[in-house]
Amino acid sequence: MQPIDPNHASPLSTKRWLAFRSLTILLVACEFLTLTTSTTLAQIGGTPVPPINGLPPQPYAPPTGQPPATYGQPPAAYGQPPATYGQPPAAYGQPPATYGQPPAAYGQPPAAYGQPPVQYAQPASPFGAPQPPLAPGLMNQPMPPLNQPWQVDPALGFTGAPPFGYNPAVRDVPIDVYVSEGQTGKFSVGGSVNSDLGVAGQLIIEERNFDLFRLPGRPSDMFNGAFRGAGQNFRVELVPGNQVQRYTVNWTEPNLFGYSPFSLSVGGFYFTRFYQDWSEQRLGGRVALGYDITPDLSVSTELRGEDVKVFNPRVRGVEELEEVLGSSDLYTARFRLAHNTRDSPFIPTEGHLLEFIYDQVFGEFDFPRAQVNYSKYFLVRERADGTGRHTFTSAVRTGFAGTDQPLFENFFAGGFSTLRGFQFRGAGPVEDGVQVGGRFQFLGTFEYMFPITADDMLRMVAFVDYGTVERDIEINWDDFRVAPGLGFRIAIPALGPAPLAFDFAVPVAYAANDERQVFQFSAGITR
Repeated sequence: MQPIDPNHASPLSTKRWLAFRSLTILLVACEFLTLTTSTTLAQIGGTPVPPINGLPPQPYAPPTGQPPATYGQPPAAYGQPPATYGQPPAAYGQPPATYGQPPAAYGQPPAAYGQPPVQYAQPASPFGAPQPPLAPGLMNQPMPPLNQPWQVDPALGFTGAPPFGYNPAVRDVPIDVYVSEGQTGKFSVGGSVNSDLGVAGQLIIEERNFDLFRLPGRPSDMFNGAFRGAGQNFRVELVPGNQVQRYTVNWTEPNLFGYSPFSLSVGGFYFTRFYQDWSEQRLGGRVALGYDITPDLSVSTELRGEDVKVFNPRVRGVEELEEVLGSSDLYTARFRLAHNTRDSPFIPTEGHLLEFIYDQVFGEFDFPRAQVNYSKYFLVRERADGTGRHTFTSAVRTGFAGTDQPLFENFFAGGFSTLRGFQFRGAGPVEDGVQVGGRFQFLGTFEYMFPITADDMLRMVAFVDYGTVERDIEINWDDFRVAPGLGFRIAIPALGPAPLAFDFAVPVAYAANDERQVFQFSAGITR
């Protein structure tokens, strides 16, 4: 068969000749690709691809004749070894340097995955130098961390720039911090109306960054830096009212010995209260030392001295009342241990408050007194965003006192803060129409509070108050009081943190001399 001349052949013959040449080139390329892939997989531990023609790989034969030219360089002279890229040529006759591992014998099976691959022995180059290795080295080996600490010989010092990604553990960076003090002083005016305390106004002056020892150097310093800067608290409160008048001054050092959990508080007070059966006036001072064991657990001691004046009795001839008329000097040493985990002092929704209080009173009257108060708040349910909380509360208060306790220091019950459903001090022992209280109290409440509006501004409470006050340390079940009821809490931020409270309670168990009252309320405003 004559070869086809593409210049004189017919179009059909030309197409056949071109197709035959293309098929030949394709078969040669596939054979070369298969051999290359099998060799590479064997080097790295994989399974070589069988050749297309089905024949096993042939033993390696060293090339003969003129060596190929290095890529991009003219061919080396015959008998001279080719130069390794970037390195001087090795000595003639040295075995090829396998990358990181000694060469293995030809014909060994590939190593298992994760093990160092077996290297095929490389024949010595006929040109006097070993060929570059084909094996890339170990696979799946972890790279060193990018921010590995830079090991530097201290005797040599820094000889160059730190490696890429170097982050030292300690850095000295000059930083200028500029701060401006926020508002630490407060001047507020408000008022309140309460079914227990009547109508009262309120004036508060408070500085939370007070400095007792920073005296003014001239009159203008009084309003420009004097008595400020030490982080102390200074508070003056004036509460005039138709039934209660209270005037207090208090200074507190929250960190007595620098940044420590010790605190020191010193204060004075003047108090007047117009009760139903007599009037009472107290003038005195106090000093207290506190220690925060943990953020929730604290202990404090207090020494209080006061002059108590009882006057204007409504009924004369009652022995207990007659004994305390006039002025009496009292001194009280108090120890208090408290554990407080409540989330809010005004409307708590979870946590608890546990208090142990012990007083030793001496002066014109000498007696001990102990109180244990416990309130637990259970979060029943809430919305996904933390609002709409339903809270169940259980609270108990107990108190004991010695036989020498005077009338004005007795325990009393009745009113918004103790037993709802009764008048203020209207649930307790009575003698000749005078509410005389007692040396023992046991009071408690169960309360369930839940929101009515989506913004938690209006809440409703269902409660049961119970308990008794006795002249002696005992419980007289015939005088045990129980009063269930319903109430509302209205939170108005513009009026202050304390909510407006309106409660309705109907006593179902009470004593014959008790004074009942269905409705109690408390409302206040502070601006």
